[in-house]
Amino acid sequence: VQLQASGGGLVQAGGSLRLSCATSASIFSISAMSWYRQAPGKQRELVGVVTTGGTANYADSVKGRFTISRDNSKSTVTLQMNSLKPEDTAVYYCNAVAVAYGIDSWGKGTQVTVSS
Repeated sequence: VQLQASGGGLVQAGGSLRLSCATSASIFSISAMSWYRQAPGKQRELVGVVTTGGTANYADSVKGRFTISRDNSKSTVTLQMNSLKPEDTAVYYCNAVAVAYGIDSWGKGTQVTVSS
């Protein structure tokens, strides 16, 4: 299962970035799609998840600032990040999970750096 993430970069605090992750339609249609992040020296943490039905949940640290959404026509999940803070700096990873089908796949990370 291949997931292709894009959209990372360098932004000043208070700015916005949009991450995207694409996979095959067959995988996308059966998978909950998530974004995780891992900052230097820290464990990987869940940022947000969107179910196949479109229900989204977020980590408390990003609620109200980040929005995760899925476009079923493009088999793409996006993470819109607003009001970015330096503590949002991390490598962000896309994940597809479909437990019933034994799917738990990760994309290559994309770096997000927020300067103060």
